[in-house]
Amino acid sequence: MRIDEKLKQIGIDLPNAPSPVGSYVPYVRSGGLLFISGQIPTVNGELLHHGKVPEEVSLEDAKKCAKICLLNALAHANKALQSLDQIKRIVRMTGYVASSEKFTEQADVMNGASDLAFEIFDEIGKHARLAVGVYELPLGAPVELEVILEV
Repeated sequence: MRIDEKLKQIGIDLPNAPSPVGSYVPYVRSGGLLFISGQIPTVNGELLHHGKVPEEVSLEDAKKCAKICLLNALAHANKALQSLDQIKRIVRMTGYVASSEKFTEQADVMNGASDLAFEIFDEIGKHARLAVGVYELPLGAPVELEVILEV
């Protein structure tokens, strides 16, 4: 099944690729890899939630933010490749979670993105991953996600 058909089947509309918030490009292709720059949970140019998890952003909302970060990354991949069907594998995701003191469930937050990747891509969506707690993220975002794809 084509990826665009799979997205429709599970009720997902791919967003427009968000503009970078700094002096960098949103993606770089090098050989058979596509590196997607860190994505924050923006919807139509607006940050969905602000603050630290779980103090200001609930665990469930943070998981939703991780999903949005993945969708924003896929929007850039679609722009770079002209079709998500060009993706051979999600190689690695690195997730950053703006964390309150003593919060240790960063991996659970990033499961939002990982589970969605599995749902969309099946076997090729299985990836290596790193989930890190940080003090602050750009624009006060609770989550940031970078993705490496084999294409």
